[in-house]
Amino acid sequence: MTLQQLFEQWAGEPCNECLALGANGSNRRYYRLVGDTHRCIGAENDDVRENEAFFAYSRHFKARGIAVPELYAVSDCRTKYIQQDLGDQTLYGVLFEKKRQGGGFDSEMLSLYKQALSDLAGIQVAGRDLDFSVAYPCSDFDLQSILWDLNYFKYYFLKLAYIPFDENLLEQDFHRFADYLLQADCSYFLYRDFNPRNIMLSAVHNPQPTLYYIDYQGGRRGAAQYDVASILYSAKSDLPEAVRQELLRHYLSVSNVPDFMQYFWGYVLVRIMQTMGAYGYRGYYERKPYFLQSIPLAINNLRNIVENHPLPIHLPELERVWKRIADKQSIVVPEADSTGELTVTVSSFSYKKGLPDDPSGNGGGFIFDCRALPNPGRYPEYKTYTGKDRPVIEFLQREPAVDQFLSHAEGLVAQSVEKYMERNFTNLSVAFGCTGGQHRSVYCAEQLAQWLSRQYSCRVVVKHREQD
Repeated sequence: MTLQQLFEQWAGEPCNECLALGANGSNRRYYRLVGDTHRCIGAENDDVRENEAFFAYSRHFKARGIAVPELYAVSDCRTKYIQQDLGDQTLYGVLFEKKRQGGGFDSEMLSLYKQALSDLAGIQVAGRDLDFSVAYPCSDFDLQSILWDLNYFKYYFLKLAYIPFDENLLEQDFHRFADYLLQADCSYFLYRDFNPRNIMLSAVHNPQPTLYYIDYQGGRRGAAQYDVASILYSAKSDLPEAVRQELLRHYLSVSNVPDFMQYFWGYVLVRIMQTMGAYGYRGYYERKPYFLQSIPLAINNLRNIVENHPLPIHLPELERVWKRIADKQSIVVPEADSTGELTVTVSSFSYKKGLPDDPSGNGGGFIFDCRALPNPGRYPEYKTYTGKDRPVIEFLQREPAVDQFLSHAEGLVAQSVEKYMERNFTNLSVAFGCTGGQHRSVYCAEQLAQWLSRQYSCRVVVKHREQD
């Protein structure tokens, strides 16, 4: 059975569109399926055990009022399923856009993060009575799981970054560190990857947007501290330290985890080490720019914890390793391989002034005509605004035709981006045109640029020809 057939069986109507969504770093493949009156997200994954964990967790959390996507239908072979379409906006996307426009971590972001931490406290408790026999790949964040993460850090960061260490002494410290962490109450649901990329927002322009939670199929039983560390010390989010402390106080006010702070900084360290292992593998080994750029941010997090929050146990070799990493002189972060980095230039323009040039010499790329979309420029109250201003954004977000247009554009661009990255092409241009180059084309260019930045590790450059 295909995803389209599964959609038609569920919706009772034909599937008019099946748009491939961007890669997410896993083997799962996602699509947006659209009919006359229904739409959903379809997924294909050959790992049935991972799927079964997702199905069980989704039903469990949904029954307990947790905001997770509704599971609509599953194929008989258990490798295909369709679920609620939550849109494309993530908490990280909102934070990234504010930073890109020169803003900081404002009151809106603080409110969203507090809501996420309040919801996390509920998720951790609601998952305590899960049937963990379906957990993937294991039921508990136990000694073996912690050692997996620590060795990931050793082999994919320490060795690839040429950090010297005594392997025997480090292994002894790894075991002491793991034993210490497991003294915490490990009876909660451990989400495993609770970060702002896995938190979806609906109607972000409303006073109180709804947060939804995805990508929890790797969850298992464990300590509550781990997930709080994951979101507060996400390297790429780079939250101000004062904000982290305020958010930590908020979590403590809405949760009731015994001896939380006694073990919290240890779990922050093990989470940072796990992510540094991932950055080392994807960055040092695979030479992917996004992960290389994240390494200095992770080092800053590590330095902050080691200098300001010493652990109550003695880990002599591990402490020496942390000190060597914290010393900037001992870390060399290689530049991204420019021959393999893709730059996507997203631009807006006015058809009245001709098509845009492509200075890369690549011969151009996509040009999307926005003139069929509803035009805010026809109304006096929008005349002085552009597609980057909130009144125009809200106008266009209310129009289903605009969302459908962007979904088509994303699907087409995704195919080229993935193929270009695979073949080490360096340039792709995507242009949106409208009558004046002020409203619709600017909005669409901004939205696609944000989407590309969330989905891929390529470099994204935005240009508004008429506005600039």
